[in-house]
Amino acid sequence: MTKTERKPVSGLKKFFFRAPLFLYRIGLGGLLSKRFLLLNHIGRKSGKARQTVLEVVNYDETADTYYIASGFGKRSDWYRNILAHPQIDIQVGWRKMSVTAVPLTPEESGQAMVDYARRYPTAAKNLGKLIGYDVSTEEEYRTVGRESIPFIALRPR
Repeated sequence: MTKTERKPVSGLKKFFFRAPLFLYRIGLGGLLSKRFLLLNHIGRKSGKARQTVLEVVNYDETADTYYIASGFGKRSDWYRNILAHPQIDIQVGWRKMSVTAVPLTPEESGQAMVDYARRYPTAAKNLGKLIGYDVSTEEEYRTVGRESIPFIALRPR
């Protein structure tokens, strides 16, 4: 597993990263199905309402729990915001619900990353590159999940 230099997202890539948020804001978030969710959270410093669209990395139907990951690690503003204010609202497709954000342990995050890589190998490889790692083995994915990509369970309240 090698660490590479990550470049900021800009241009057309930035537009495509922001497009799902635009769809949710104009009431068309349901078109994104269950693969993406709108996270409504509160700024930890400003106290202002914030919104972020994230990929659903897993959904446990029995527990009605969605799992997300902070692809930019623990530095992501939304991640730090939900740690400070874990009672949040989400929208998945057309469905809206109130949830509590519960960070997974490093070991659980490592296993979640391995599971994600098994289900979506291309997306996992791209996520690794996005955060600056060239990963290919399950142990490398486990290490990235434990050390660099925290996972969060969004449990219904």
